[in-house]
Amino acid sequence: MIKFFLMVNKQGQTRLSKYYEHVEINKRTLLETEVIRSCLSRSNEQCSFIEFKDFKLIYRQYAALFIVVGVNDTENEMAIYEFIHNFVEVLDEYFSRVSELDIMFNLDKVHIILDEMVLNGCIVETNRARILAPLLILDKMSESI
Repeated sequence: MIKFFLMVNKQGQTRLSKYYEHVEINKRTLLETEVIRSCLSRSNEQCSFIEFKDFKLIYRQYAALFIVVGVNDTENEMAIYEFIHNFVEVLDEYFSRVSELDIMFNLDKVHIILDEMVLNGCIVETNRARILAPLLILDKMSESI
């Protein structure tokens, strides 16, 4: 099960965070700081899976962005690694070459995409067309107004 999902830039600034288990606000900041530090300090040659406290971190780097997913011990690391890639492909398809600025200025749309893919910490959808369908409908509705 996914515990949290983070998008972070190389400077360590969180661009998106989504928690699937309750974590107090002050503990979230501390957790994000530790997670970001442990991922950013690793070299490209090191493995993208980290044992961290009572869960595992799986991360991928795309240009200046790191996507970090915290999961419980029973989750398949490679499945989450591919899920991260699928998430980025969906973002690329919607934004046509997604950038950090796209994420910052369209955070609501990024959350919709993530919510279509993950429900209560479980991956429920990976088909790009089905993930983007509600967002495309919202775009058509906003154009007609």
